[in-house]
Amino acid sequence: MRTRTCARTPRLTELGLGAAQLGNLARMTSDEDARGAVDAAWESGVRYFDTAPHYGLGLSERRLGAALAQRPRAEYTVSTKVGRLLVPSPETKHLQDDGGFAVPAAFRRSWDFSRDGILRSLEGSMERLGLDHIDIVYLHDPDHHWQEASTTGVDTLVELRDQGVVKALGAGMNQAGMLTEFIRRCDVNVVMVAGRHTLLDHSAQDDLLPLAQERGVGVVAAAVYNSGLLSAPRPPVSATYDYQPASRELLGRAAAIADVCERHDSSLPVAAIAYPLLHPAVTSVVLGARDAVQSRTNADRLAAPVPDALWEELTRLGLLPEGSAAQAAGPDAASDAAV
Repeated sequence: MRTRTCARTPRLTELGLGAAQLGNLARMTSDEDARGAVDAAWESGVRYFDTAPHYGLGLSERRLGAALAQRPRAEYTVSTKVGRLLVPSPETKHLQDDGGFAVPAAFRRSWDFSRDGILRSLEGSMERLGLDHIDIVYLHDPDHHWQEASTTGVDTLVELRDQGVVKALGAGMNQAGMLTEFIRRCDVNVVMVAGRHTLLDHSAQDDLLPLAQERGVGVVAAAVYNSGLLSAPRPPVSATYDYQPASRELLGRAAAIADVCERHDSSLPVAAIAYPLLHPAVTSVVLGARDAVQSRTNADRLAAPVPDALWEELTRLGLLPEGSAAQAAGPDAASDAAV
């Protein structure tokens, strides 16, 4: 699998495994399936794994750490996140988590971008993962915490980076605007943008991607299916977009893109993975998987060829911004050989 890097960014495989499903996102995932998802991703060449304390109240980190425990540490990259501190909650452990994960509510999430909060959060993450350092740490969804996250939060992670506890730092969000400000104002290496650099949402292209490329900051693209609408060859009427029922207009656009994909012997999900990688600032696309089958499907979709003519037609029809097709030759400068 090819890898990419930018001037200030760790080298990442073009495909990363997002481990939210390992934390029982929306429904139960067995230990066996979770382990199978990691093993199959590894066998496919994936060497970048992303998790967070938020995912299953630590379950994702524990499962990922166990699955990677026997792998050579120098051969893979792990990212986790800070900002949602897990606080023990024995009074609610008999209840189910209300944060979207099928786990007991034995902890509560507390927003905390203070120095102490970040140190405590990272200490817990390293214990659950079984690691003595973390390759990438993202400030997790600091939408309503800009002041603290961009000062105390970044400063604490820079301190840890200087100590070698953290190799790279940044922020992960569902918006492009604040991520742009992190790059403009803060000492970050990489950002993760979820759902804003996709076939249907091009907002990251206005400012985020050009500035990241200029500053040598890597961009990891997540949620490239926009929570489901782009995950099937033909979008069903029940599809979701950013975790809400997709509008008729969005369903129509997705269907029109699917038509073009079929004319070029490709498919909607294959194009959804390939599109973010057209931009040279993008170093990896992170996809979730719940079991080995889904991990293999992700890798197969990444490997599927997409002709330049597909991007050219989508641009000509106004389904992609001008210049998207021209970027198709750009990533080679940032790419490298397989791991």
